[in-house]
Amino acid sequence: MKSLNCATFTDVLRVVRVESIFMRGLPGFSIVGLANTTIKESESRVKAALLSLNFSFPPQKIVINLSPSDLPKSGSHFDLSIALLIALQKHEFDESFYVFAELGLNGEAKSTNSLFSILLFLSNKVKKAKVLVPKDIALKAAMIPNFEVYAISSLDEAIRFFIDEEFAKTCLVNATHPLFEKTIEIGGKNYVPNFNFELDFSDIKGQERAKRACLIAACGMHNIIFEGSPGCGKSMCAKRLRYILPPQSESEVMLAAAYESLNNKNVDFSALRAFRSPHHTSTRSSIFGGGSHTARIGEVALANGGELFFDEFPHFGKQILESLREPLEDNKILISRVNSKTEYETKFIFVAALNPCPCGNLFSKNGNCICSQVQINRYKSAISSPLLDRIDIYVAMDEVRQDDKSTLCSKDMYNDVLRVFTTQKERGQSELNGKLEGSEIERICVLSVQAKDVLNQAISRFNLSQRGINKTLKVARTIADLANSEMIEKAHILESLSFRVRSE
Repeated sequence: MKSLNCATFTDVLRVVRVESIFMRGLPGFSIVGLANTTIKESESRVKAALLSLNFSFPPQKIVINLSPSDLPKSGSHFDLSIALLIALQKHEFDESFYVFAELGLNGEAKSTNSLFSILLFLSNKVKKAKVLVPKDIALKAAMIPNFEVYAISSLDEAIRFFIDEEFAKTCLVNATHPLFEKTIEIGGKNYVPNFNFELDFSDIKGQERAKRACLIAACGMHNIIFEGSPGCGKSMCAKRLRYILPPQSESEVMLAAAYESLNNKNVDFSALRAFRSPHHTSTRSSIFGGGSHTARIGEVALANGGELFFDEFPHFGKQILESLREPLEDNKILISRVNSKTEYETKFIFVAALNPCPCGNLFSKNGNCICSQVQINRYKSAISSPLLDRIDIYVAMDEVRQDDKSTLCSKDMYNDVLRVFTTQKERGQSELNGKLEGSEIERICVLSVQAKDVLNQAISRFNLSQRGINKTLKVARTIADLANSEMIEKAHILESLSFRVRSE
């Protein structure tokens, strides 16, 4: 019996041992071990690939077992390991390798959309693994820690890899992905900055207060909500916010790519943080994950490390809005199925936009609002107080005037974000200001005497909850960092309070 390693991903990653044996009996080829249709179809692909190399099948019964046999398995990336076990049945080779590739009918080794995520999650489970992958994914795979990556382009090269030691040495991948060649070091850790400002804040005329709020939100990854008349620039601000978010670490870049590939997409590394903007008609399972058969990833998990934007906020279903409370508070979401529980991180910046009333003209100086107070209250009541309490920054946007000009561009704003990001990391923060918790808030958010007096007055006047107090402190800490102040002063607390939701 011969064997090689592989893996499958359903709700979590599971290592699979691919075993082969040639037995006496009528010539045949079968795969056992709860393989789904994708793997069953590999019989035809493997046969065609081997015949393209003039391989002669022995007059024996070939049995491939995927162990553990009681675990459902899926994915065309099992093709290469199955083909190698048949081709190398009479050879001695290193059976500790993890082998992944889909085979073309001509023997070409190809990657799959989910392969990168499988490799990344495998690196957390198996240390110092030796991995054989197709060349088209080798550069990305080589960036994953704990791996010794080898690349081949065809089944012929894979066979030669296991029987020719000199050729195997030439397959080792040591190259660096271009994105990681220009990193910046902060606090002894490498980060990937983004200098692509395809959507620029200079496109937005006026709205200086909204831009200031966006800068604060980006510096500390604070949740923010925009309210204003249609056409005032709410969505423009939200879409440009992504381009000035703090730089990602190398591990964050890889995790974002892995989550995206779980959504059946072939992705590459990007310096831009994730941006997800589900429509208000989206289903709950598409936003939060799960479904009738699988614990598939949802929009809130795909937005991890980036931005989740809800346009037309009150039009989302009540159940969806209330379900947001857990990922916003705990920065994680648990998808539970009958036989499994999967947890995903949700450390994103949440951005929402809404009109002040159903017709949108309540704040308008030119248009007339036709909504009754009952209609306005019903419209606003979709957003509960506990949900609003989880929003750090509220901005009421004015209508744009004809003589408004743009004084801020994304490049200048991003330079401020980098400066504040460096300040936070050099202070020893593992999380940015917006994601601080408990004792970290007490240690980092130090107030002056005057600032304490102002905060105490605000607590009694606006009846701030403990969460509201913490949100105010965290936003004030970011404002103080922008002002290069070690301590939170009175002016910083006042500006932070000015961004609280008006109902408070």
